[in-house]
Amino acid sequence: MPITIPARLRAFLPRRWRKSRPRVAVIRLSGAIGAVSPFRSGLSIAGVAGSLERAFAMPGIAAVALVINSPGGSPAQSHLIHRRIRALAAEKKLPVIAFVEDIAASGGYMIACAADEIIADPTSLVGSIGVVSAGFGFDKLIDRLGIDRRVHTQGEAKGMLDPFRPEDPLDVVRLKAIQADVQDLFTTLVKGRRPSIDPNGENLFTGAVWTGRQGLRLGLVDALGDARATLRERYGDKVELRFIAEKQGSFVARLLRRAAPGSTATGLAAESLAAVEDRALWARYGL
Repeated sequence: MPITIPARLRAFLPRRWRKSRPRVAVIRLSGAIGAVSPFRSGLSIAGVAGSLERAFAMPGIAAVALVINSPGGSPAQSHLIHRRIRALAAEKKLPVIAFVEDIAASGGYMIACAADEIIADPTSLVGSIGVVSAGFGFDKLIDRLGIDRRVHTQGEAKGMLDPFRPEDPLDVVRLKAIQADVQDLFTTLVKGRRPSIDPNGENLFTGAVWTGRQGLRLGLVDALGDARATLRERYGDKVELRFIAEKQGSFVARLLRRAAPGSTATGLAAESLAAVEDRALWARYGL
């Protein structure tokens, strides 16, 4: 009678006793990129570094698959995650395949570009190669309420874009210069990682998004499909998909993380506003 050995125990058997079975590490990267809190789940290098390290360190894998569902967010965090993936791929000499679910836009697409290949559903949204900054102005509100705003700085640009003061045209000029520099980095990165893009074709760097099917024509993605079907087609029906779960820490640590930011009325208000902004980021793409 044959004996079935659990997959997690096979690694401890002598190599000659193991059956050769393709294995792919799968890591899910989902959510807005940047500020993460109990009210706002998302992606940051601090949050995903451990999962990435475990994925690339898994013994005997043929590739690492990234399952991406992100509308973007912080350019810095997007770039840090992109660079970490590329560094690990080079170190471990492993191919990386990105699979887009609902969306890989803006910073989400920057992360997808860390893969050697991008595969999307025909209805996925990809692209949004651009930079956006958004905020609110409350200067008229506090004036109506009879509130004086008192700000003391050293450095003329230190109070830049203060939402409680009228917008300063010089602040906008400075912001535009920052955006232009980030956009230049983003554009250069995409062109370097996506040689299939036609430089003489449709302008891809306007911040517009495209469906997966349109993205295939434009060179933003390499193929249409999903993770399970594609990996089974490439590595066989017996391919073992090893999903890397994010470590949550102890129950007490999770409880403390949840209690700290929203423990005051001010903190709760800030978290609520962050949640609204997060929802608006997804809604920008109709999601």
